[in-house]
This record gives sequence, C-alpha cells and structure tokens, in this order.
Amino acid sequence: MTDLQYDFNKTSTITTNSGIQNLALSHSCELPEINEIPCFFWGNLIDPYLTARCWMTISKVVRSSFGPLPASLRDPIVTAGNERIRFEGFSSCNGVYTRLDMKPQAIDGEFIASGTTNVDFNEPMLNAFNMIQKNERVTLAVGDKEMQVITERTKAIERKVKLPDRWIKGLSSVQLYLSDMELVFKTNKIQSIQIFQTLPKGNVKGDFFLINRLGKYSLSTIDSKPSVRIGGIHRLRLIENLLPLITQMYWYVNSDGQTCSIVCDFENMQLLLALSPDSNRGFSGEGKVFENIQHDIPIEYITGLNHLLKSNESFDPTWFSIENDIELITMDTLTANLSSIGLLGYDLEQKEHFYRRLPFKYDRMLTLNPRLKNAKKILATDDIQFIVNRPEYTEAHVKGTDSTHKVIIQDNQSKCTCQWWTSYQGNRGICKHILAVKLSKNNFEK
Repeated sequence: MTDLQYDFNKTSTITTNSGIQNLALSHSCELPEINEIPCFFWGNLIDPYLTARCWMTISKVVRSSFGPLPASLRDPIVTAGNERIRFEGFSSCNGVYTRLDMKPQAIDGEFIASGTTNVDFNEPMLNAFNMIQKNERVTLAVGDKEMQVITERTKAIERKVKLPDRWIKGLSSVQLYLSDMELVFKTNKIQSIQIFQTLPKGNVKGDFFLINRLGKYSLSTIDSKPSVRIGGIHRLRLIENLLPLITQMYWYVNSDGQTCSIVCDFENMQLLLALSPDSNRGFSGEGKVFENIQHDIPIEYITGLNHLLKSNESFDPTWFSIENDIELITMDTLTANLSSIGLLGYDLEQKEHFYRRLPFKYDRMLTLNPRLKNAKKILATDDIQFIVNRPEYTEAHVKGTDSTHKVIIQDNQSKCTCQWWTSYQGNRGICKHILAVKLSKNNFEK
C-alpha cells in the first residue's frame, strides 16, 4: 500500500528564552489552507511535566510494533480546535491506538485556527521532553509561528515523513469500536499499580481477563463476568510509566467483548490506549465500517457535511439528522462514509464523535476500502441475482471470480458462501458480496 509522504518546512524545535521553554512542532498537511496557517495554537502548558510524559508515551506507541511489521518512526497526528488539543497515533502494526485529550483546563493560550495535521517528534524533541521538570513554564506552538525567533537552530532542516494509509484506515475503524464500548471498571492509582504489578513477563499468548472478586482486581486466564478481555496483554506496558501520575484509570470493552480501551485520567487530561483483539490483528483490517454503509448517497452530501464541521467539533449524528431533516438510515451511511476516511473520532468520556479536518478525497475512500470498491464493481457489472428480496429476508446469488456465491440476509444477520466469509465468519466485517447485496437491495427500495 502506498504511503502519503509529507515534507516538513522546518524541523520541530525546543528553545529556552529568558528561562521559558518554547516548543514549536513543525507540521504538514495536504490541505493548502492548513499549511498556510502559521500556527493553530499558541500558549502555555498548565502541567508541562505531565504533558511531556504523555507525549513520550505516544511516541513509544507509534515507534512500537507487535505484529509482523517492523517498528518504524511514525509522527503523531494533532487536532487543535474547540478549546482542545488532541494528539493521537498508532503502533506500526496498527494494533494499538493512543490518544491524548488535552482539555481546556490543561492549556492557557489562543486558538488561532482549527485543523488537523501531522507533527514532527524527532530525537532532539524527545530528549527535550525528557528534560522538562515540574513547575517549568513551557510555551507550546502547534504549527510554526513565524514571529518566533529561534537562535539555537539557524539552519532549516527538511524532513520527509510518511503517513501510512493504514493510519487513516485505522482511524476509521477504531472510532467504531470506541463508540461501541461501555465502562466496566474504574480503578484508583493504588489499584491500577497493583494490576500492572501482576502483568505476565514477556510476550504472552492467550487471553487474559481483568476481573473483580470481592472488591479486589486481578488478572486471570479464566473469564468471570463482569470482566475486560485483554488480548496481547504485554501491550499494556506501553502506559506503565504513567501509573504514578494518574488519578484513576477507566477500563472499557466493546459489545462483543474482544476489543478494550484503558483511559489514564489526570483530571485536566486523559490518555487513551485502545488494544485490538490480539497482537497479530490491526484496527485497519477489521472492516467494521461497512456495517453502516447501507446504500449509496450523493457525493454532495459527504462534501457538504465535511465543509460544515470544524476540527474537534462535537458531532451527534441523530441530532444532526433531526436538525437537517435527513433520514436516519441516510445519516448512518453518511457518518460511515466520513468515518471510512478517518474524519470522525470518538470521545469515550463525552460519549460523542468529534471531527478531524483531513483532506477529503472521495477516491481515497475507495482506495482505502478495497471491499467497498469491489462491491461497487459488482453493482456496476450487474452480477447480483435476487432469489428472495423481502425486508426481513433476502437471498441472492452473486457472481464471483470462479464461482457464484449465495448471500443470505435475515433480521440484520448476514452470511455468504465465499471463502473469505467462511474463514472469518464476520469477525473482520462483511465480505464484498454481502456489501454489494446490501447496497443493491437498499438502493432498489429507495
């Protein structure tokens, strides 16, 4: 898969001026109007020591890999706007997602513009993070503030950084899992430390469950409800260094009990760590986004909504559909289309979506989602024969590469006779044949 390559205008820098640390994060974005903005945010960090430790944890995540892909340097994504700043990223294997939510109480400054961009965390920057002490005054500039005078770095350094398409696919999938999660446990600092002290050593295979027996939390290989299943439990060590700084920790699990999230709460900030079901499974390959793509909608709907929303703005699909007189099924598909190219995130604490200002390209939606692209090819070649087509039950034959497959959709449950569906049984989303039948069926009913 082709990655997106960004050229940073300058390197990220940190300088000291009159005893004040000044941090400038170099950014890059495909949107020309965003690249022309000298700075999204300029101001002071309320707790620079804690913020620096969270940034270092994010860097640790994006430099790690727990699957077959080798670890490689990937620079985090930052979204500024709506009085909040969010830093987020994935491990190289796309099986771990992390996000730092900096609330209004964590920053003191001015939001000059809103936007989402890719930022540069280089080695000198990480070393500087590590040297930040408590009670220091640190000024943060997201972007490159041209008025800032930097005396220690007179030479501009052009740095090329690749933003993988897998990250955008991961952003589309992970928010669907997050929006499907419920809080199971809330542990205080002491309880959280005790849990982490019992983590098995090494890269352990098999499932572990966080359970509560008689008020005591423990990790077990045997499930006992209520519980949080943790696949690839060694990945939890990514946030181990933050334990002395937390006030409490929240443990979430999604409805099928496979994917979990752990939120480190620092009152004015929260750092989220979401884990895919297992170490060898990444969020980018789950295909969950297709469950809500029910029918084709005009491209103008998608571009229109994309222009209406601002970075970090809250987005409630139900309320938006009522306000704009849009049918709920159309709104679900519209939301799924925006999600499929990474434009929507999900805030577990607020229980609502938020918007990212990424470059909108409809062709990218198909490129990043080959199943959707192949389903549309099936529709275009009219390779679907409906045997039964009722609202509650659908049976269809879909012409495949070497044979004809049988698709059955009954009471929102679907299955197909193709090899892909037989192998995964819906655990990686629906196959292209089921998706094509759904699109054809709903377009016909419209």
